[in-house]
Amino acid sequence: MRATSSGLGRQKAGVGGWRAAGIYGAVASTVAAAAVVGSRPIDPADAWYSSLDKPSWQPPGWAFPVVWTPLYAGIAWAGSHSLLHAEKKASTRLAAALAGNLVLNSAFGWAFFKARTPVAGLAVTTALSLSCWDLVRRTAAQDNAAAAALVPYASWCTFATALNADIWRRNPGMRAR
Repeated sequence: MRATSSGLGRQKAGVGGWRAAGIYGAVASTVAAAAVVGSRPIDPADAWYSSLDKPSWQPPGWAFPVVWTPLYAGIAWAGSHSLLHAEKKASTRLAAALAGNLVLNSAFGWAFFKARTPVAGLAVTTALSLSCWDLVRRTAAQDNAAAAALVPYASWCTFATALNADIWRRNPGMRAR
């Protein structure tokens, strides 16, 4: 059963109350944990990061938390909303896809900033981008509005992959790390 973008589609019986609160709470907590874990190693003022040759189209440092805050809110809402409306079998697959996506999301900062390895960051962000678009596809099968809420996240991660690839290309001395 699928909710429409207008929200007027057939709703699954029993959606609401404690079950809904539990799903929204669990997903929001998981997304928040991924955000905290993933941001721990990131320090844009770090000497290593500052020394990298970066493209002129890289956003300023202040833009990243400004962009990520609503993206994480969108992930939490879309994940919760689609899980709440999915049938049991689809819900399990969707939850696994969301969990895998959040693991990749958390891993980027550790691969790029902590390990100081642009190529590892590129590998993670490439996998993350693919995972994001897969999550949009899976979510669309359950709820169009939730899938639409994930498109900015998938787009930003795709942009981040392009940015990471350009940083890797511009810093050939970092390729072997």
